[in-house]
Amino acid sequence: MTAAAARLRERHGERASADVGLILGSGLGALAEAVTDAIATPYAELPDFPVATVTGHAGRLVLGTLAGRRVAVMQGRAHAYEGVAGAALGVGVRTLAALGVHTLLVTNAAGSLRPTVPPGHLMAISDHINLMGVNPLAGANDDALGPRFVGLGDAYDTQVLGALHAAASATKVPLAEGVYLAVSGPSFETPAEIRAFRTLGADAVGMSTVPEVIVARHAGLRVGAVSAITNLAEGMGDVPLSHEQTLAGAADGAHHLQRLLTAVLPELS
Repeated sequence: MTAAAARLRERHGERASADVGLILGSGLGALAEAVTDAIATPYAELPDFPVATVTGHAGRLVLGTLAGRRVAVMQGRAHAYEGVAGAALGVGVRTLAALGVHTLLVTNAAGSLRPTVPPGHLMAISDHINLMGVNPLAGANDDALGPRFVGLGDAYDTQVLGALHAAASATKVPLAEGVYLAVSGPSFETPAEIRAFRTLGADAVGMSTVPEVIVARHAGLRVGAVSAITNLAEGMGDVPLSHEQTLAGAADGAHHLQRLLTAVLPELS
């Protein structure tokens, strides 16, 4: 039980519980507004919870019902580039697990390394490459939370991935699949780095998600993840990269993401 989960249980009793968790990335927080019977708590009111400082991250934990499922929705996240230490990046996921979550759906805004997956499209993550220089499990390990050494061969659950593709087909939402590469940020990548990342086998690049996935697997949660493609990566297009451009691109894919996640939630056992 994290201090944040304990605070929520003290305030709301059995209503502070969920079986599916969602983490909504940059510009993707609108789905939280669709939660019914909602309890919304600012991160600043939750002990040890890192507070998001970046535009496009509301910084609230929303509990309630969505598509018939009890959900815990992180409306925004903190990032390593905001100065958040490795272990602190996992507090949100630890809190969701303490509230009963067994399956975690993670979203992010990302740049595409594939011209065939342009801005406005979605990409289900099948694997990742961690170049952040951060691992949230570094330091002393609490065996009660998970093992010292965590295998990530099954980081992205194949059944959840299949459910995402089935939901995409049913809702006619275009959904690519690929490898997500995480960097620390906050600077965007150079054209040379993007060429290197493509050689490594990456299909999209961003500045989040991987620490949360690692902590989720450490805690025994099943994980699915989706990138909303906001731009072609540096050197692949003629649009200057900026956070404002990221938010605008996220808005283009947000309605697809909302349809996809709403459709997949009832299928997650």
